Amino acid sequence: MTSPDDLEARLLALGESLDVPSPPPADVARSVRARLEPRLAPETPAPAPGSPVPAPGSPAPETRVPEAPAVPGAPGALRRAWEALRDGGRARRRAVVAVVAILVALFLGATPAGRAAVAEILRFAGVELRIGGPGPLPSGVPQPLPGERRVTLERAREQVAFPISIPAALGDPAEVRVSDGGRVVSLFWPGLRLDEYDGGLQLVFRKDLGPPWPEETGVGAAEAQWIPAHHGLTYLPRGGGEAAVRPRPAGPTLIWQRGRVGLRLEGVEELGPALEIARSVR
Repeated sequence: MTSPDDLEARLLALGESLDVPSPPPADVARSVRARLEPRLAPETPAPAPGSPVPAPGSPAPETRVPEAPAVPGAPGALRRAWEALRDGGRARRRAVVAVVAILVALFLGATPAGRAAVAEILRFAGVELRIGGPGPLPSGVPQPLPGERRVTLERAREQVAFPISIPAALGDPAEVRVSDGGRVVSLFWPGLRLDEYDGGLQLVFRKDLGPPWPEETGVGAAEAQWIPAHHGLTYLPRGGGEAAVRPRPAGPTLIWQRGRVGLRLEGVEELGPALEIARSVR
C-alpha cells in the first residue's frame, strides 16, 4: 500500500512537470474584477461604518490566502506549504501540490472513508488477503473445487503429499474431500469446514475483505489471522491464472500454518472457540 510519504513525493514530482500560468497583469485583473463586482454585490457584506472607501481606479485590495486550516494530526509541512502559497512566487506550484498531497494523505490515513478506499494485499499461509472497500458479497451456491471428490480419511492420506491433521476437539470428520490432484483436502463437520493444503510455495485461496479488518492472533507459537466478517473467497488454480471457480461467500475464518501446511477453519463465529479447535489439531 502506498504510504503518505510516497504519495506526497509522487504528487510533488507531478507538480514539477505542470505548466502553471503566471498571474495576469494587474490591469487585466482589475478589469475582470470590475465586471464581476456588480454580480457579487448582493452577496458582498456592506463595509463597516467609518471604513475607508477606495478611490476610483485605485488598485484592487490584495486578496489574501487564509491561514492554514486546523487539520488534526497535520504535519508541519502543511503549514510551510500554506505559507508558500501566501507568499506566491516560484514556490507556488510546489506548494499547491504539497498541500494537496498532505491533505489527501491525511484523509486516507485518518478517516474511515479514506481507509476503506485503500487496498492492501497481505499474503499469509497460502492465502492472499485483499483488504479494502467492503464491496458486495458473492452470491450463489458454492461450486466444488477442481477435481473435488469424496474419499475416506485413509484414502485422502494416500493421495496428498502432506500430513493431514485432525482437531481433537471435533473428532473424526463427517466427510472428507480431496481436490485438484491432491493439492487440497477439506474436512467437514456440521456447519464447519477445515481446508488443509501446501501453503509454503503457492497461493491457494484469495479473500476479498472489508471492515472489520483481520485480526492478528496466534495458534500456539504459530502466527494466525482471524477474519471476523463474512467475505468473498476465491480458489486460485495450480500454476496461477484466472480462478477456476467463481468466488463464493465465506463465513468467519481462522488461518494459520503448521510447518508447510496451511489451514483455514471456516464456520466458527467467535475467535475464542476457533482458537480452541485450532490448538487441538494433531
